[in-house]
Amino acid sequence: MHVIRSILFFIYLIIYTVPYACVCCICFPFLNAYRRYQMAIGWCYSTLWVLRYLVGIGWRIEGLSNLPKGPAVLLPKHQSAWETLALPVIIPHPLCYIFKRELLYIPFFGWVLKGLKMLHIDRNKGYSSFRSVIRQGKERVAEGLWVVIFPEGTRMPVGERGTYKTGGTRFAVSAGVPVVPIAHNAGYVWPRNSFLKYSGIITVSIGKQINTFNLNADEVMMRVEEWIETEMCRISTHAYLSQS
Repeated sequence: MHVIRSILFFIYLIIYTVPYACVCCICFPFLNAYRRYQMAIGWCYSTLWVLRYLVGIGWRIEGLSNLPKGPAVLLPKHQSAWETLALPVIIPHPLCYIFKRELLYIPFFGWVLKGLKMLHIDRNKGYSSFRSVIRQGKERVAEGLWVVIFPEGTRMPVGERGTYKTGGTRFAVSAGVPVVPIAHNAGYVWPRNSFLKYSGIITVSIGKQINTFNLNADEVMMRVEEWIETEMCRISTHAYLSQS
């Protein structure tokens, strides 16, 4: 059954995403940044709805009250494509993703990204690109956006821990804002690089904010990694036990 559902979901993506992206590209020049964001995440809402009722993928959120009232940098676990499209729906605040530049070249999806106030890193330019992201990121924070960066940098299989890079915490320390660690187990239902999707309930756990005052990026990231991986052992116990 999950094969049929996965095929139907793929068909949905083609039939729905292409015209939706075209409409966004036509409308964006006439909309302000906030309206563009709202229009873009309309696709996220629709896709999560389809995943819930067609594929059987639901979710529950723990720790939503841990989200701060002021500016923040969100540092989520990265297992799946699911969290990328789900966070704008789950988090009741406009978000700004920091992502690799290559995503801009994806037809339709990348075109919409270009019209949003997101930030991309050109890995070929190294540190100069990161400095530009820090500068622009501070502007986004001043505009009221929360910055999202996946500290592992790439999607990790269920039960595995990637190398936590300090780019997100370096930015947070530089901007003087707290970080919020987020754990989830979306890899169970939407595995990394997998065409197949499986029914199930994803647990998204939001940790308490970690203040960056008087801490360096390495110290902050150590706390982020410790919380996320400890929480992953709780919400994905069997997967982590099998890897130990």
